[in-house]
Amino acid sequence: MKPKYLSTILVVFLLILAIGCVTPTANVQITRIFYDGLVPRVESDEYVEITNLGDQPQDLAGWVLMDISEGYPSFTFPSYILAPGESIRVYTNEYHPEWGGFSFEYGRAIWNNTEPDVAVLYDT
Repeated sequence: MKPKYLSTILVVFLLILAIGCVTPTANVQITRIFYDGLVPRVESDEYVEITNLGDQPQDLAGWVLMDISEGYPSFTFPSYILAPGESIRVYTNEYHPEWGGFSFEYGRAIWNNTEPDVAVLYDT
């Protein structure tokens, strides 16, 4: 076998290995931001809703939710398995166990009602 063919075979073999190592990507997305809370001034009932739109459970450990308009606050998820089709919420400063029990624990409104804020969700 000529060396030229060996290099082609090696490249094909490496591509097959790389494809075999690819893990499915998560389809977890921000699906709602309730930015105009009903609690006066502090709007502790604001929330960001996150939904697993994929068909596999997703562990959110280490994922970060952040207001990048301000650069803060941020919320880092503990280990939590988000089932397919399931939604959770991260509240500004309230706890709702029926929605996962997550809170920024932030004492004032996060999601500005007059100037747009941008929420981002980073995976690990």
